[in-house]
Amino acid sequence: MNGRQSGRPTLEEVAARAGVGRGTVSRVINGSPRVSEQARQAVHRAIEELGYVPNQAARTLAGSRTDAIALVIPETEARLFAEPYFLDIVRGVSVELGDADKQLLLTLVRTERERQRFAQYLAAQRVDGVLLTSLHADDPLPDLVEGLGLPVVLGGRRSADEPAAYVDSDNTGAGRAAVAHLAERGRRRIATITGPLDMYAARARLDGYREGIAAAGLSPDELLVATGDFTEEGGRSAMRELLVRAPDLDAVFAASDVMAAGARGVLREAGRRVPEDVALVGVDDSAVARLMDPPLTSVRQPIEEMGRRMARMLLDRIGGTGEPVAERGTATDPDAAVPSMSDSAGDTGSAVARGSVLPTTLVQRQSS
Repeated sequence: MNGRQSGRPTLEEVAARAGVGRGTVSRVINGSPRVSEQARQAVHRAIEELGYVPNQAARTLAGSRTDAIALVIPETEARLFAEPYFLDIVRGVSVELGDADKQLLLTLVRTERERQRFAQYLAAQRVDGVLLTSLHADDPLPDLVEGLGLPVVLGGRRSADEPAAYVDSDNTGAGRAAVAHLAERGRRRIATITGPLDMYAARARLDGYREGIAAAGLSPDELLVATGDFTEEGGRSAMRELLVRAPDLDAVFAASDVMAAGARGVLREAGRRVPEDVALVGVDDSAVARLMDPPLTSVRQPIEEMGRRMARMLLDRIGGTGEPVAERGTATDPDAAVPSMSDSAGDTGSAVARGSVLPTTLVQRQSS
């Protein structure tokens, strides 16, 4: 029967009739916006002429879906369970999907082989949409998902001009607020420990640090910048490096609470008191910050809310409703109240219609 069942036209025949690729036909069938109007019309004409009935379209018309959403984290199990960020994202997504009676499938994709296997899983139409977080600049997963015609929403961005739908926090504003706070406390040799610089969040926080240094009238010094990897050991290694390069530093902005915890251990080993000798600020306002000795001043990201918004945005896209309105800003709040909106420009490459940028809040504790 040449691959056919009951003489039905195939997806390949629709593609040939329309003069487009198989992936384009799939995207049209699944309602992806990443198709030109000309291609969309050609595919619809071919479907009508051939009498093609797509399986997924038939399922949708019948009112049935898989009711499953995949949350993909391209990290190791060790990092997943060691970092509060991921647990808060999972919690927020889980709550929102539970309210919508959707099943959450948590998947770790770390290698090319696992990526291919995940693509096969998606191609079998086992989920209605995909959530992705902790992406690096060259990560092909968002394009792979959209190429299969499935809606996707990112937690964070790969770049300032991210084409996929996303929810992010004001990372640049977080760096600015941390440095402004340290400068106001009289610190003049303010160092930073960045995250991996192939991640947009890490680059944006570094941009905010540099903007904060300039705004405080301090002299920029690349000896005060050390690269970490968002892990505790990365924070320890970077802090050792900074103490060798700039032993006169009097403050450190670490781009995550976990790295700040690593830096705190090295400072203690070196006989540096926090905050008397070196003030310390992190990002996330996680349990790590609250349990440190002394408790850590940290720029709070609304991580659980980010997870909830990612899920809501994806459900809206699956249901065909409109895009969210963007938010942005960073506030300073020593009493840990609800974050307020800032009039600042926020992240480099401001939010666009497909994205939502949530405000961050500096929570002051004894480490600064």
